This record gives sequence, C-alpha cells and structure tokens, in this order.
Amino acid sequence: MPALIPTEIVGEIVWIGRVPDREASLRSVAVEQAELTYAGIPGEAHGGLTRAACVRVRSQYATGTEIRNVRQLTVMSAEELAEVAADCGLPTFDPAHIGASLVVRGIPDFTHVPPSSRLQFPDGSAIVVDMENRPCHLPAKVINADHPGAGDAFKAAAKGKRGVTAWVEREGRIQVGETVRLHVPDQRAWRP
Repeated sequence: MPALIPTEIVGEIVWIGRVPDREASLRSVAVEQAELTYAGIPGEAHGGLTRAACVRVRSQYATGTEIRNVRQLTVMSAEELAEVAADCGLPTFDPAHIGASLVVRGIPDFTHVPPSSRLQFPDGSAIVVDMENRPCHLPAKVINADHPGAGDAFKAAAKGKRGVTAWVEREGRIQVGETVRLHVPDQRAWRP
C-alpha cells in the first residue's frame, strides 16, 4: 500500500507571493506564477535548502544551528483568511500582510492537514506540508500599517487558521488559477 493516499480534494491556487527582504518587512509581493525549486521560490527570503534554527526548534537545536529548511513556503487557505479578516474587523485579508507564499481555496480545514501531506500541481511538482504555522505577533506591524488597530487582533484571530509551512519535494512551475490535489499520509488521520 502506498504511504501517500490521493484524496478527491482538489483546491485552486488563488494567490502566489514572495517576501523579497525579510529584514525590511514580512510583506509579500504578489506574482501570477512562480518557479518551485528545491530551495523554494527564487527570491523568497524564507527560501534556501538550509536555514538557521530559530525559537520554533529550540528544544532540539541551539539558535543559529544550520538545519534543513522545511519552512520554505507559507501556505494559507482563502476560507480561513476570510475568517481571520472578519475576526480582525476587516472586510477582506491581504495575504501579503502575513508573508504568504501561496493561498489555496477549496481544501477544508486546511491548517489541520496532516504533516507529510503533499500538495501536487498539474505539472507534477509538489510541496510537502511540514506542520501548522502557528500565529505570531510579527504580522501585526504590517497589518497595522494599512489598517491601524486591525493587526493587534491578528494573533488571536489566526489561532488554528494560520495555514501550514511547506518545502518543495519536486520542482516545477505554478500559477494562479491552477488546481492542486491533496495527498495525505493516512486518511484516518484527517477528516475535513
């Protein structure tokens, strides 16, 4: 039996972005298409084959230790972003405010897709879900720059709705409007 099981769940890419300079801002720049390389999306500040260990893995590694980069991409759900927007008092939510790489529509309970699930694109390229991306305070500054006060509500509003981090398993090209099929390691582990 294969370790990964294709599901009937097909989503759509509705937004692609990249963070050009993480030191300057968490804000993403929207693009219509992107190359997926083994190092992530070219020009993405979160890209690279390796990264320095941070607070998220402090129980395993000292800060700054070089480790495999499984946080190349931040993938969000359009439906969950709409819920976060409402909880922040906004009519819509711009994924650029939170450093998103991809926004998909049509995959239920997306933030809770099991780790090791794959999102596969029409050209065969695929990304691997690492884990739930926990909300933090960093997007507040970017959100507040455009919507004063709304960013203060982000961390609480995004709990359980912040999407996932992922890394590129097979290279290719993706574009807005394309479909994406979900493959999960065990269908019993996740029931949307």
